[in-house]
Amino acid sequence: MSEGNLENGRFAVSTWSLHRLLGTVYPYSPDPEKSAMRKEPYGPGRCSLLDIPGQLAVRGIGRLELCSFHLSILERTYLAELRAALQDAGILLQTLLVEDGDPSHPETAGRDIQWIAGWIEIAAALGAKNMRVIAGKQPPTAENLQRAAQHLGWLAKQVEDSGVRIVTENWFALLPSPKETNWLLDTLQGSVGLNGDLGNWAAPEKYAGLCDIMRRAELCHAKADFNGSGLDRADYGKSLEACRAAGYSGPYTLIYDSPFFTDEWDGILLQKAFIEEFHQQKRAVG
Repeated sequence: MSEGNLENGRFAVSTWSLHRLLGTVYPYSPDPEKSAMRKEPYGPGRCSLLDIPGQLAVRGIGRLELCSFHLSILERTYLAELRAALQDAGILLQTLLVEDGDPSHPETAGRDIQWIAGWIEIAAALGAKNMRVIAGKQPPTAENLQRAAQHLGWLAKQVEDSGVRIVTENWFALLPSPKETNWLLDTLQGSVGLNGDLGNWAAPEKYAGLCDIMRRAELCHAKADFNGSGLDRADYGKSLEACRAAGYSGPYTLIYDSPFFTDEWDGILLQKAFIEEFHQQKRAVG
């Protein structure tokens, strides 16, 4: 995939990056003990989800990733309204992020994968190109990895003819390194894609790990660390260099998760500018 053929540009924003702006969440879960009722862990918010496509367009960002817990209603009418807002603003819904479920769990994996599959219809109704699911939260034993592979393989069959692709992420306990991540993807034989995340593994080992897995990534969560002085430019640069060395040329989803900037858009746009500058410098020297 070349930089020039990416529909709607090379940058996306995850609604997680705007969780203070949006405020309210609805933590859907396959666990019947958990409630999906409205919660305000980040305050009441100052913006509706329906307003986000327009805010992206104004800032020249053409893609959105949507966390499942930011959907206040799962009914067709609301999904159609949100899809229309995206289309009117010229925004591509790159991914619906399903934020719960554990396909590796020895007791509840079957229940969870059925629940995850229930989001396929929602993703398709919204026009999402991808649906990111959690590979597993259990330790990376052979049994847990095999269980996750079996369930994810089944899930991949459920999206056939839906227009939605299943992707997973180097996230949680099941995928702590390239070894497990590559084994899972190899076992699934291309039926499930990779959304590589720059911030889920710890430095300094993560740079070599990212260079390994990003060669096969279709999407990238370009998460940056912020410290007391702001953006950790050294870490971000090394993470992006790992992607470049791996040959990654897909879109970057800007993940801002820091209290450093009061306005989350400031952090998002700083990351966007850093990535643009990084690639400009690389083109200039080579």
